Amino acid sequence: MNFDLLKMLIKGIVVLILVGILAGLIYWLLTVSQWSWMSVYYTLLIKGLWLTLLLWIFSCILGMIFAIPIGLVQVTGPSWLAALAKGYCTVIRGTPLLLQLWLIYYGLGSLFPKIAMVFPDFRTDFMWLIRLDAFWYALLAFTLSFAGYEGEIMRGAFLGVPRGELEAARAIGMSPWKVLTRVWFPRAVRLVLPTLAGEVVLQLKSTPLAMTVTVMDLAGVVRNRITQDTYIVYEPLMLLAVIYMCLTFLTLWAFSYIEKKVPQKR
Repeated sequence: MNFDLLKMLIKGIVVLILVGILAGLIYWLLTVSQWSWMSVYYTLLIKGLWLTLLLWIFSCILGMIFAIPIGLVQVTGPSWLAALAKGYCTVIRGTPLLLQLWLIYYGLGSLFPKIAMVFPDFRTDFMWLIRLDAFWYALLAFTLSFAGYEGEIMRGAFLGVPRGELEAARAIGMSPWKVLTRVWFPRAVRLVLPTLAGEVVLQLKSTPLAMTVTVMDLAGVVRNRITQDTYIVYEPLMLLAVIYMCLTFLTLWAFSYIEKKVPQKR
């Protein structure tokens, strides 16, 4: 049999299988699946999506703010501070995010009530309700985790900038601050953009862990409210999957757009 004909036959079989799967999914969605619960829980879903976005976006932004000095100090020193930054990244990368989340929520979270037992006024200030809200513990855990991973990535990015460019900048009289802000950091960011896109997506897909500490994010609403109240499992989970896929697509598209706009080295 001709090789090209065999390839066409295999491609045709694959296309038929994919079309069959898609047709079966559409048939299931239109005839078998149940979506009546949407009219009851759509407000909770919107609130859950909002919490997910807040947790995701702010943890990435704050984590990146911490990651830049963590990565830079590992390259420039001093040695004791570089060792501390390296140790921090090692601990964060060596322990599961779920464990970090539990340690912060159940460890730090249990500390405040004990302080309030000794100092009763501790319960009366405006920060008390914030201290009891699990969202802030989740945000702290996700931020510290993101900073640990990105700090190591930024270290590699700073090391990846050619030393000749930095020496040339110093040779023309740039101060260390200008070398960092105008040459070193912009080039490092350009190098790290493809990796950063993947890390941001991974951070998004880690947000459902927040529901383990009672945060009613999107996954928490689906798992702890909708499926338990209605005993409908597949439809809410499929909706959750579609939302996360859409957010992932938008994130990758945004980073691809940014990469095209950032000037390439000539």
